[in-house]
Amino acid sequence: MRLADIAHARSGDKGDRADIGLFAYDAAGYAQLERAVTPERLRAHFAWLGVTDARVWPLPNLLAIKIVLQGALAGNAARNLRSDNLGKTVAAALLRMEL
Repeated sequence: MRLADIAHARSGDKGDRADIGLFAYDAAGYAQLERAVTPERLRAHFAWLGVTDARVWPLPNLLAIKIVLQGALAGNAARNLRSDNLGKTVAAALLRMEL
């Protein structure tokens, strides 16, 4: 199962950070997100992207998790040569994470 099976996501970028909102479809899915989406798993999942730090904030009233990935954008969107690196694409990559 992938995260996309139990949640959807929105993301953006600010400097060298990708900011992701991960929203469970229901309470059972949120419980899975809380267990599975950890800073350690995020750093491992996004190692190929050069993420240097991952932070997670649970938002149980929204069945959501806020995630900030530092170092995800190779400097920032305007300064680097990485193709399609904007924070908008990072959410799609997160939804591929296996649970």
